Formats: sequence, structure tokens, C-alpha cells
Amino acid sequence: MKILVCISHVPDTTTKVKFVEGKQFDKTGVQWIINPWDELALTRALELKESSGGKIDSVTVINVGAVETETTIRKALAIGADDAIRIDANPQDAFSVASQIAEVAKDKGFDVIFTGIESSDFNGVSIGGMVAELLDIQSVSAVSGVEFENDSFKVKREIDGGFELLNVPTPFVATVQKGIAINPRIPNMRGIMMAKKKPLEVVSTTETEVLTEVVTYEMPKPKPPVKLVENAAQLVDLLHNEAKAI
Repeated sequence: MKILVCISHVPDTTTKVKFVEGKQFDKTGVQWIINPWDELALTRALELKESSGGKIDSVTVINVGAVETETTIRKALAIGADDAIRIDANPQDAFSVASQIAEVAKDKGFDVIFTGIESSDFNGVSIGGMVAELLDIQSVSAVSGVEFENDSFKVKREIDGGFELLNVPTPFVATVQKGIAINPRIPNMRGIMMAKKKPLEVVSTTETEVLTEVVTYEMPKPKPPVKLVENAAQLVDLLHNEAKAI
């Protein structure tokens, strides 16, 4: 069996966001990381492989991006992924990214494809479902747990008021969220050295349709200054008349 983990190359969550003329993200001085949800998905994929008794052969990571994303891909290899694929394309919108991933994955025989529920930069929440639809395979959303038992996958899925447990035949796409793994793995020195020798395949882009266009970016309005509340009556008045919270 083979697992594919889709990873995004995103700015560190502490990055101070700036834009050039309101139309382009300013990359100056930005530190890039693996998207946190994707990093947890990779961690769980590696745990499944290690506990499968050799039945899960490999964990591959895939990314859509230019050459500068290879530092992030190499980190994923250092964490423990066996190999990697970089689709040499500019990730313009969710549909074009999903189309590129599906085009590459369709002939490689992956049994499970993991995607994070969203990326920390665009918060799109749609890649997993699109990849599954383009590949014509099952998808499970809101996944907070995956187990591999008796040669089959059991998936825990969050629903309103609780969760449900599913037996899911392969192949399938799992869109994972918080809870899929407790803590992301941190690459050690041995992993970092081994990552330099692991295969990283670069695939040319294919013609895909771009369905959305960014017109402009706008920064949120600055928060108002803190108000000192002197008594409960004033607090209630502010919450009722100004904040509209009660």
C-alpha cells in the first residue's frame, strides 16, 4: 500500500502580512513552513506505516509550487517521507492545484491520499474534495483519526454533537483536521542528512483551468483601543449597545 500526503508551502503563522499595491503578497523576509494541518497528516501517515507491519510500503509527499518550495519539501523528507513530487506550477487557485495533483496521482496507485483541511494562508477547505472528485474515488471530510487494522482503514470523522467511525475501502481521500496526530514530528539530524539523498521528482505542469482571480487584498481594520470598564453596569451597556454581544 502507498500513501500520498499533499503539503502546502505557507508563511510561518507569526509572519507580519504585507501586500504590494494590494494585489500581491510581499514575500520579503518571510519564513516558510509546511502547512500545519499537512504536517499533522504527514505525521499520522508515518505512524500508520510504522505500525502496519510492512503492509504500507511508502509515504510520498506532493506539492504544487516553484523551486523555492523545495526547502519545505526537503523538511517533509527529513521528517520521514520516503520520496517527494514537486509539480512545477504556480498554485493559482484551489481547482488548478487539485487538477495538477489529480493528474499526477491518477497513474501512481496511491491507496490513501491525505490533505489538510485547509492551508493557513488561504483557508480554502476544498482541495481534498476536488482531488477525490477528479480521481473519481471516495472522500471523507473532517477526519480526526485514522487507524489501519486487519488490512483495512478505519476513519474517525467529526460530526455535530459527536463523531462517527467508518470502515473505508481504498482508494480514498481523507481531509484531516486537528486531532489526526497529537504533535507534528520534528526532523532530527539523521533525518536531515538522509533527506538530501531521497528522491524528489519534478513534474511539468499540465494545462488546467483557473476558475478564480484575486482582485485585491485588504488588511483588516485595526482593533479599537482597550476600554477600561469601571463597573458591571457599564460593562453590560457596552456589550449590549456597542459590541451587540447580548
